[in-house]
Amino acid sequence: MSDLIAIVYPSEQKAEEVRQLIFDLAKRYLMKFEDVVIATRDEKGRVKLNQLLNTTVSGAAGGGFWGMLLGLIFLNPLLGVAAGAAGGALAGALTDAGINDKFMKELAASLKPGHAALFVLVKDMTADKVLAEVSEHGGVVLHTSLDEKREKALHDALAAAAEAEPQG
Repeated sequence: MSDLIAIVYPSEQKAEEVRQLIFDLAKRYLMKFEDVVIATRDEKGRVKLNQLLNTTVSGAAGGGFWGMLLGLIFLNPLLGVAAGAAGGALAGALTDAGINDKFMKELAASLKPGHAALFVLVKDMTADKVLAEVSEHGGVVLHTSLDEKREKALHDALAAAAEAEPQG
């Protein structure tokens, strides 16, 4: 079972910095994740999701390939590519892999303009090591599906990092 963690940062740049740290932690086998998304809210209140995987584009690419293959079999590869890409793009657009977009947008609607929320769907992690590195970047917990003990540890670690930051 996966756990969802959403942490708010004062800027999209800071959230992106932590997302890059998450990728590094995964490369070092300290965690496995299913999805990592940054949500931002602009001055007009619009929420934007910065996702890793664009399912529409990947669906179009895959559909184009399979369409071309079928088109070659039936001696019309161009028609096959067009039909396959269109079908793949439609299937990709209707697919929501990872964290539910509507849920993220609802939570992100509470962000202050300019702030960003980092959503991570964690499959597995070495909690103490991951927490030690992520907490150095501060942030405020917006939402988790962690049990109470682990959620409190996350809150405490981020609060300690916020207290240690120099006030300017």
